[in-house]
Amino acid sequence: MKTMKQGNERPEMTAQYAKQVQIELAFWQHRMTKPEPKYSVWAKRVQTRLNNMIPEKAHQAITFAIEKMVKGVLFGAQYTVPPNKEDRSFQLQEAYAKRLVETYKKAASVEGAVTGAGGILMGIADFPALLAIKMKLLFDLAATYGFDVKQYKERLFLLTVFQLAFSSHQHRAEVYERVVNWVAYAENLPDDVDHFDWRTFQLEYRDYIDLAKMAQLIPVIGAVVGAVVNYRLTEQLGTTAINACRMRLLKFEEDE
Repeated sequence: MKTMKQGNERPEMTAQYAKQVQIELAFWQHRMTKPEPKYSVWAKRVQTRLNNMIPEKAHQAITFAIEKMVKGVLFGAQYTVPPNKEDRSFQLQEAYAKRLVETYKKAASVEGAVTGAGGILMGIADFPALLAIKMKLLFDLAATYGFDVKQYKERLFLLTVFQLAFSSHQHRAEVYERVVNWVAYAENLPDDVDHFDWRTFQLEYRDYIDLAKMAQLIPVIGAVVGAVVNYRLTEQLGTTAINACRMRLLKFEEDE
């Protein structure tokens, strides 16, 4: 699987900017691999017990709903795929990427405020709306860095980056290793997306955002909570995606 057109090298960047990127990437990699804090272990245990209390049919229904939503956005967006921009310099790609994250953060914040102000029913509608915003951000960022998001396995890469952004510490290490060794990992991926572990995907995502998003359903404060939480969740996804793309491009250069 090629991440860039054959014969292309990583876009050029100045030595000073390369050093800045390496430092930022190193800090991000440290956050991804640092030991799990004790409070996180406790929170995960509580969430697991709560999940075990939910009937299996309910889990199946939620898994099915999330699977269909993600597939619809990730694999049905044939007409919304932006052209890749691998011909730009790396610094220009980064500038566009950071501007995209800011734009989507504001859009997610407004969406969260509107749905949060509408009570429980509107709060429930926030889930698919925010998911669509996040997925579109991933598409745009990947294209900005020159990846061909029309390819099936590149879309699986975006799904893996999404998992990395919203996984528990316990699951994050496993997902991080997939991103680090993506080319080798992707070679062994099935060509059928139905073989993807959707159950783990939805459990990790729900567990990560449940506590933060529950307060959005509370009258009066729901709008403020929705705006702040959506802003931060989108920011987190943007940071994860940018560094995952950086890591792949730098690894591509090393392999050359």
